[in-house]
Amino acid sequence: MIDDAFNMIIKPILLFLEKHSPFIIGVIINVVIIVALNKIIDTLESKLTAKLREKHSDSSLVNLLPILIKVLKAIIIFMLLAGFLQSFGYNVSSLIAGFGITGLAVGFAAKEAIGNVFGSLGLLGDKVYKIGDYIKFNDIEGYVEKINLRSTSIRTLDNFVVNVANNKIANEEITNVSKCKKRKVDITIGVEYGTSNEKIDKALEILKDIADKNEKIIGSGMFTAIESLNNSSIDLRIFAYTSETAWAKYKVVKGNMIREIIHRFREEGINFAFPSTSIYVEKFDK
Repeated sequence: MIDDAFNMIIKPILLFLEKHSPFIIGVIINVVIIVALNKIIDTLESKLTAKLREKHSDSSLVNLLPILIKVLKAIIIFMLLAGFLQSFGYNVSSLIAGFGITGLAVGFAAKEAIGNVFGSLGLLGDKVYKIGDYIKFNDIEGYVEKINLRSTSIRTLDNFVVNVANNKIANEEITNVSKCKKRKVDITIGVEYGTSNEKIDKALEILKDIADKNEKIIGSGMFTAIESLNNSSIDLRIFAYTSETAWAKYKVVKGNMIREIIHRFREEGINFAFPSTSIYVEKFDK
């Protein structure tokens, strides 16, 4: 009974292992090598990333490194596999040709995914934006939270996270607000047509004084002027630049300037205009 079981089960297994033991051992060795190399590469990646962030925080290589590491791992695995199969007499040339045909078919089927990969490489290589930048394109604007092979994650001002395919965003006109060194503050104020010449001159002085005394306003490029004669108002304009480029801080600077304009104009008795219509009645002699 025991002999029959040995001949039916154990003996074929032993014969299989004896016949294919070099191949099995080779597979085990290659798996161990791949796992070990993977851990070594991951360790090197983390150390290199830390050094790059320390020395060059705005370097595109910091964002490009994970993609390069994945490509490196794929090349190493393919080379180990090809060398292993070559050592056992398999035709690696046929294998490479087969991979080429398969890759061509996969390329047609997954052209969008491949486009996203090349899109991400283009974005990172051109330093269009990096994690933490505030960007605008089409109807989307917000802070970049993540850049990966397929998409870019953007947190909007509504605190929503929008994932945009890199292939799509790479073909759009992107405004990187974080890279600007200053932002314009352009305010137009309408005063009544009945405002005296002296008060109009005083209003322009107030606008200039507000800009001059504001620490967040850059002096160069600033001007005040009468913009136009509108339908129901004389429009005065103040144009300046602020050093605050972040969206929220920029809005605070502009809002504070408008608030001070309101207070100062009311103190001087300068009335703001509002949409109105004048009707003139002509009398005819009977």
